[in-house]
Formats: sequence, structure tokens, C-alpha cells
Amino acid sequence: MNMIKNRIEASIQVKQMILNNQALLERINTSAEKVVACLQEDGKILFCGNGGSAADAQHIAAELSGRFYKDRDPLFAEALHVNTSYLTAVANDYSYHEIYARLVKAKGRKNDVLFCISTSGNSENILKAAQKAHHQGMFVIGMTGESGGLLKDQVDILLNMPSSDTPRIQEAHILIGHIICEITEQKLFG
Repeated sequence: MNMIKNRIEASIQVKQMILNNQALLERINTSAEKVVACLQEDGKILFCGNGGSAADAQHIAAELSGRFYKDRDPLFAEALHVNTSYLTAVANDYSYHEIYARLVKAKGRKNDVLFCISTSGNSENILKAAQKAHHQGMFVIGMTGESGGLLKDQVDILLNMPSSDTPRIQEAHILIGHIICEITEQKLFG
């Protein structure tokens, strides 16, 4: 029973630190504004991540492309890992490090937004995706843990959760993703 309570308290503590961090709150708001502006210009919101971060990428993309609170038109949001034939072919023929960069090159256009989700901020395939996105003229938002890892130097906005504990970081990523979805939906659909 103590472990359960400790994990819930740890999750609350991370969220309280986010709530008390005005600079991070402003970066979250700016991220939502960039998403809204991109979609208003008929742009795309792309997501990449590995493991649990891939699940988070797919979850947030689905909230935007399907619906969040409102019954409304779909928005162009896509998690880049969902085509397993592509993923396994490129990982086999090139390298796993190239899986996202190649899709960013194919799908990303100037002023589109790429969310790079990595709890460590050090995943090579995510770093390469961020580099390719900048080369394409895209806006890059990094969602990481506290340090930001190597990704912190490759993004336009860093949303670094105040934790080094992977589950707590991922719980905070979903919270922030949901907030961005809600702001986006409100601004675009009233």
C-alpha cells in the first residue's frame, strides 16, 4: 500500500513543480500557439518517440486527428511510427537511427511542427529527426525529462518535465499533450 501511495505522491509532486514553473507554463502555451498557427495555415503536426514515448506520440496525435472534447473536423496530426512495414524496412535497409528522419524528409514541410518525445532526450533517431526537421524549415518541440539531454540544443521549444524518473516524465508528457490538444481545439473551434 505504501508503494502505491508513494508513486501517486511522486506523480503529484512532478505536476506541482510544473504548476510552479512559470517559464515552463509559458513554453507550453507557446507550443500550443505554434500548433494552432500551423494548423490554421493547413500545416501538419508530426510526432516521434520510442517505446512509451511512441505510445504517447500516437495518443496525442489521435486526440488531434480524431477529437478531444468537441465533435469537430479532423486535424492533420500523425505519429510517424505507425506504418510497421515502413519502419521495419528502413530499420533493416538503412538503420533504426534513420526511421524518423526519412519520414520527416518525406512528409515535413516548412512551418509544420514536429514533436520529438524522448524522456532522456538522447535517442539518436529522435535527434536525427529534429535535425532533418530544421533542415526542412519545420518548428521543433522537444518533450523530455529534466535535463533535456542532447535534444535540448536541437529544438525551438523545450518542454522538459521536472523529473528524471521515466514513468513520472511520461505521465507529465500526457498531461501536457492533453493541455495542448485542449487549447488547440478551443482556439480553432471555439
